[in-house]
Amino acid sequence: MNIADLVLLIKKELMVVGVAALPIFELRGSIPLGASFGLSIYKIYFLSVLGNLLPVAPLLLFFKLFFDKLEGMPIIGNFFSRWFRRVEKKSGLVEKWGFWGLVLLVAIPLPVTGAWTGTVAANLFELRIRRSFFAILIGVLIAGIIVSLVVKGIITTNIFIRSL
Repeated sequence: MNIADLVLLIKKELMVVGVAALPIFELRGSIPLGASFGLSIYKIYFLSVLGNLLPVAPLLLFFKLFFDKLEGMPIIGNFFSRWFRRVEKKSGLVEKWGFWGLVLLVAIPLPVTGAWTGTVAANLFELRIRRSFFAILIGVLIAGIIVSLVVKGIITTNIFIRSL
């Protein structure tokens, strides 16, 4: 392997981590991206989980400070206000079951679920930071397995659609 190949490989790995850290895409975007790059599913899973968890601790710790400032901005504030309302509607699981509801909210790889949404829900319901982080971690690990199995063709998305 020469230097150019190594740089290209590192660039692909950083892209997987970066996409996993983004809201909306998270694992649902990073795992298929890594597969399209030809990376091993184990490497993709590790990088995606790592990337998805990168923003969780800072968001849990500084949520109110960060989002209070953004809500005051005209366009961005409207986006976050709408997002928070959607999270409140979707997070009945968290309100009802606490820790395990948060795990489920994060673990189901559908739109408006995932680590970012779990972080918002944990803050909206004022769950403890440490417990919230572990619930989100477990949910991310489960979501990563589900998306990896779908990407590898071991399970199909029809299973999830029928169960809903």
